[in-house]
Amino acid sequence: MKYKRNIGLAYAFSFSLSLSFTHGIWMIYLAGKGFSLVHLGLLEAIFHVTSFLMEVPTGSVADIWGRKASRIAGRLCYGLSLIFMFHGTTFLLQVVAFMLSALGYNLESGAGDALLYDSLLLDGDEGRYIKVKGNDELINQIGSILSFLLGGYLASLNFGIAFYATVGSAVLGFFIALFFIEPELEKAEIQRKISLPGSVLFSLKSQILDSGKVFRKTPRIGFFILFSESLFAFMVCQFFYLQNHWTNLGYSPAIIGMVFSLHAAIAAVFSVKAHAIEKIIGQRGLLVCCPLMLLLTLWGVALTPYSMVFYTLSASIEGLLIPTISTYLNQLIPSRFRATILSFQSMAYSLFMIAIFPLVGLIGNLASLNHAFTLLSSIATMLVIPYLVMLSKQKR
Repeated sequence: MKYKRNIGLAYAFSFSLSLSFTHGIWMIYLAGKGFSLVHLGLLEAIFHVTSFLMEVPTGSVADIWGRKASRIAGRLCYGLSLIFMFHGTTFLLQVVAFMLSALGYNLESGAGDALLYDSLLLDGDEGRYIKVKGNDELINQIGSILSFLLGGYLASLNFGIAFYATVGSAVLGFFIALFFIEPELEKAEIQRKISLPGSVLFSLKSQILDSGKVFRKTPRIGFFILFSESLFAFMVCQFFYLQNHWTNLGYSPAIIGMVFSLHAAIAAVFSVKAHAIEKIIGQRGLLVCCPLMLLLTLWGVALTPYSMVFYTLSASIEGLLIPTISTYLNQLIPSRFRATILSFQSMAYSLFMIAIFPLVGLIGNLASLNHAFTLLSSIATMLVIPYLVMLSKQKR
């Protein structure tokens, strides 16, 4: 079991990754600095445009030069983004912050799951992946619970404490990543045949084109990616704009943090039970129930005074989807292209966010956030119905 150490380190890294004390308060912080909902929508869109453009190249970097190096670089970019976000007084400086944050996200998104799955694969233990991923998500959610509770409390004292505590967690992740053992996978021969600059460009091009062939050979991969990332985009839009919505209703950052913590706790429970639930209702059952549950919670937030209750219920979807979809995809993807193709997953998520997030902010600014949530629910309904029809036509 040469790579067994990576599993424990991955758990520790995930915990440090989840200690983002600013995650539930950054929109409140920037709104307090004078940025409007339109500004916030544009900044998040810039994040996702950057992510969309850089996702596959950074995934290819992880496949070609190593998952370990990618995760180290990701933590550096994220730490710098927090410093720019906290101190930036102009929209341009915030753009820099969000672009750095996107790069940090890109460098981590494909590399993390790829390192975890390939470590198990090379030790001949890949059958445990869904359980290991569920545990990893549990740890992530425990960290999120602490982050939301402490983040809300720290923000009520001083936003600077919350921001620099998160920078500290990024530094901690950087040092943990130094101890990963890089999985010994097949490396591209081109790196030894041409000069370094040519190798970089040729490697990226070759990796992306070859990954496209994998999509054509196994279209089910694309189906899972579109399904999961559309749901995540709706949930994340709701999460961010609820920060401002609840603040407008008079709730403090500490109370908002408690609600987000409860959401994370429920997601944690469902993540560790995902493999058991999947055995009971099956893969198709999950693919039908999750989008229907999502519509219920989205409309509940939009049309009832119980937005906190319905948002908390949506945690079950998050907890189920993360380990199960990750397992299905990794079982279908060849190791050599794993990080690159998983980056296409994040790329799809960015496309959904680019289309939806600024629109919700604009409606919230022109009318109200209740109108914006109604729009979000309507868009989700229009996408989920044809998705379910398409699912019913797919072979089991």
